[in-house]
Amino acid sequence: MDDDASITHLTEATREKLRQTVAKIERLEEEKKEVAEQIKEIYAEAKAFGFDTKALRQVIKLRKVDKAEREEQEMVLDTYLLALGEA
Repeated sequence: MDDDASITHLTEATREKLRQTVAKIERLEEEKKEVAEQIKEIYAEAKAFGFDTKALRQVIKLRKVDKAEREEQEMVLDTYLLALGEA
């Protein structure tokens, strides 16, 4: 089917739903950008207080993982390091 033919077959309600969907996505993308900027500012504040932001990011990452899963990952990591003579 030709693209132009597809467009002409859209009902006005479908076109309006498409416009609303695009508008929602654009609004959420803008909000995501604002939140990312706020997070960046908080890391800058943490750095100004003397916190290690690399370690802070790792803490945030680890807290997102289920405790049992995190322990399993740590066990595998320790096993690999031991096997490589790094532990």
